[in-house]
Amino acid sequence: MTTYDAPDAEAMKALGRDVVGPRLRAGDLVILTGDLGAGKTTFTQGLGDALGVRGPVASPTFIIARTHPSLVGGPGLVHVDAYRLGSLAELDDLDLDAALEDSVTVVEWGEGAAEQLSQDRLHVVISRERGGELDMSAPDAGVRQVRVTAHGDRWRGEFPAGA
Repeated sequence: MTTYDAPDAEAMKALGRDVVGPRLRAGDLVILTGDLGAGKTTFTQGLGDALGVRGPVASPTFIIARTHPSLVGGPGLVHVDAYRLGSLAELDDLDLDAALEDSVTVVEWGEGAAEQLSQDRLHVVISRERGGELDMSAPDAGVRQVRVTAHGDRWRGEFPAGA
């Protein structure tokens, strides 16, 4: 497990683009966990930039899944928002297994359900400080802590503790 600080939205996007994204390849699964507004979609935008996919990468909340094909001959990005799914069966109905081999699959709100898709996965947990008053003029302000945990042989040696 490796932990990073992201003081703003640009740092969150850069973490996806410059740190995690370049390590991704077809078949990879990334599960994102964090409160509303934590920066899950912003992080995914960075991943999309690193992969060179057609954008814009936006929250798939209301359509559940978006596919972004590669513009550079690499893997596409399948971006899923499992927040509105009521069960594991509904996630299964999306047939993500079919796209998993050829794309990088990112599942927001996937903890407790998407793990079934692959033993080899990254789990990214985004948290931010609690307490104090929220400044509605800058709701995205505030340092986020991003914890990346690698699972499976595919990620052996990546994102070690303390890196």
